[in-house]
Amino acid sequence: MIFLFITSGLFLGWTLGANDAANVFGSAVGSRMVSFVRAAVIASVCVILGAVLQGAGASDTLGRLGSVNAMGGAFTVALAAGLTVYFMTRAGLPVSTTQAIVGAIIGWNFFTDNAVDTRALTQIVTTWITGPVLGALFAYGLYHIVKITRRRIKVHLLKYESYLRTGLLIAGAFGAYSLGANNIANVMGVFVPSIPLEDARFGFFTLTGAQQLFFLGAVAMAAGILTFSKKVMQTVGSNLLELSSEAAFVVVLSQALVLFIFSSTALSGIMMKIGLPPIPLVPVSSTQVVVGAVLGIGLYKGIRNINLKLLGNIASGWITTPVAAGLLSFFLLFFVKNLFGIDIGHTVKGASPPVEGPGTAVIVRYSIIILLVAVSAYLGYLVLAEKRRTEKMNKKYY
Repeated sequence: MIFLFITSGLFLGWTLGANDAANVFGSAVGSRMVSFVRAAVIASVCVILGAVLQGAGASDTLGRLGSVNAMGGAFTVALAAGLTVYFMTRAGLPVSTTQAIVGAIIGWNFFTDNAVDTRALTQIVTTWITGPVLGALFAYGLYHIVKITRRRIKVHLLKYESYLRTGLLIAGAFGAYSLGANNIANVMGVFVPSIPLEDARFGFFTLTGAQQLFFLGAVAMAAGILTFSKKVMQTVGSNLLELSSEAAFVVVLSQALVLFIFSSTALSGIMMKIGLPPIPLVPVSSTQVVVGAVLGIGLYKGIRNINLKLLGNIASGWITTPVAAGLLSFFLLFFVKNLFGIDIGHTVKGASPPVEGPGTAVIVRYSIIILLVAVSAYLGYLVLAEKRRTEKMNKKYY
């Protein structure tokens, strides 16, 4: 029964992977420095690692916005956000999954007469402004440093391009890790309060209940990256602004740094130790950050190089996404509750009763093992297929 409710979260993870992979490797693939298959494989592995190892911080903040206390409610909220992102993605627009899930949670709050935590909402909404601004600032500064370095070092152009390709792969891996760490809250954060799982021990390591949910969501994100991310990669990677290999490297690295900052509990703790305000650990819109980074490059080169019409279309998506997700969530909750008689949650007055079935922990544990083996086998297949294709092309042309 538990997997029936989690399916909407897995669908949301799939749409997030399909949409936000462009934010990690879109510029690299768009500049033709990295092949799509190689980018997809690297992003899939690293997004899973980031979600499992560092996904708890942003999830806690999202949980304060609205503690969805029934599996039926969590299913509906995730479904509303996933459908919103899916249709935006089908239109080729890189929308914000963060805004979709925030809008859907607020829709649940209104339907169940729960108060919206204004502090958590303020922290999240603030990042919708600071995220792209930081992305633009990082990109502007890093691009300036790259340009100065290029002028001062004496290296052959082909070797320099090789260095940039390696840098793109490393920055992309870091970006995918940060994406998983920060945005897994959007995928599975609503399920954590309603599905408490026991810790699962796998010999050398242990996964908490939340980490088990994060792993399942991250696998869904990896599936979205591998199957449906090419169209949005083209939008971000080449249509918004024609990117050189240097600019592509800067955009990927800038996006990775911003997402890592807003998901790092260690960095937030260091800020507190030295007497500074802690960094808010919130899910950040990777789409907004990467578009901000691209704009930073555009401002460095001159605003005339930016496709302002496409930028306006993307900005309109940022406005309509949370509103559409909130309305869709409200109406879906009405139908799920009244048509199917499913518990979608209640007004929070105390601790929510546990809903875990006796076999849930065992089912999830073995599902993780099966999925890990299946994903590893599929990624290995993709790597071998790409290698054979490259060898075939080399024999044909050389």
